[in-house]
Amino acid sequence: MHMADALLAPTVAAAMYVASGTAAGVSVHKLRKDDETQKLPVMAVTAALVFAGQMINYTIPGTGSSGHMCGGMLLTGLLGPQAGFLSMIVILAIQCLFFADGGLLALGANVWNMAFYGCFVGYYLIWRPIMRSNLFAGMGAKAAGRTKIIVASILGCVITLLLGAFSVVLETSLSGITELPFGTFLGVMLPIHLAIGLIEGLITTAVLLFVYESRPELLRDVHPGAEKGKGSLATTIVVLAVAAALVGGGLSLLASSNPDGLEWSLFGNSEAGYSENMGLNEDDFGVQSAAADKAAGIQEKTSFLPDSSFSDSDSAAGPSVSGLVGSAIVAALVLLICFVGGFFRKKNGQKQ
Repeated sequence: MHMADALLAPTVAAAMYVASGTAAGVSVHKLRKDDETQKLPVMAVTAALVFAGQMINYTIPGTGSSGHMCGGMLLTGLLGPQAGFLSMIVILAIQCLFFADGGLLALGANVWNMAFYGCFVGYYLIWRPIMRSNLFAGMGAKAAGRTKIIVASILGCVITLLLGAFSVVLETSLSGITELPFGTFLGVMLPIHLAIGLIEGLITTAVLLFVYESRPELLRDVHPGAEKGKGSLATTIVVLAVAAALVGGGLSLLASSNPDGLEWSLFGNSEAGYSENMGLNEDDFGVQSAAADKAAGIQEKTSFLPDSSFSDSDSAAGPSVSGLVGSAIVAALVLLICFVGGFFRKKNGQKQ
């Protein structure tokens, strides 16, 4: 769902930067009062895992399209909405600047569409109410916890991904792209992102259930009566880090070559015998602006692995190297930001 700069008018792009920046400022303010120091390594490895996961496009059968996880629900279930949101900003910024994935002018919109809904709407309207409820109480604490995680993960991923898809359609409409009739574009975007969201929900469920079995206290709003986990904090972090390396360095080679949900909606996949959908010309579409040209120039200079491949080579190792390097950069930058920002430090040994 990474939007290109051509899909946004500069005024709409600026408004989305303001909206995402405001949410980021609120998140920073909140996290400065946080003293849960164990979140720091968890934040780094889960951000790396989400970065790696976003590289894996999985085929949506029968459509000619593919999807990849956003990761907002996964991060908010582990870190809470504020830390999850800031982690997503790091992930999306690294993708944009170093891998030319999503436009720089569109970065504010991409943060809003892919991070805000998953982290804030997903947490406050879906994850927290379900996890704090008495649903499935008759199953016993542990079984009820598992079931609530499954329900919250799948429901959260589907709803927040659909909200993100709706925002993409709204933003392009406000940008005055007349080739994209609002109702028709919406009718293409929502069904494909429903399917993508269902698959992401299953992936998110699997990761969060592993953490629940290993160290349930790492999950937000877990019932206090849940039994102690089976693994140590260090082991859990190592497993997540290894998973990020395997996904980014190995599974990235198996990613689907089909266009993702947004690209498929815009351009179709007629070459493979599927619908043209909106039928836009990939080489000439959308808004042309000086701001977009300048942003593209910056990206051209900063992206050393554009499209997750070597700029001067067709080597098949490009995705693997991109996955490993990108995951490492994301983890290191998250740690650096946390240390510089003073997040997750003990405040005189007392809760704030």
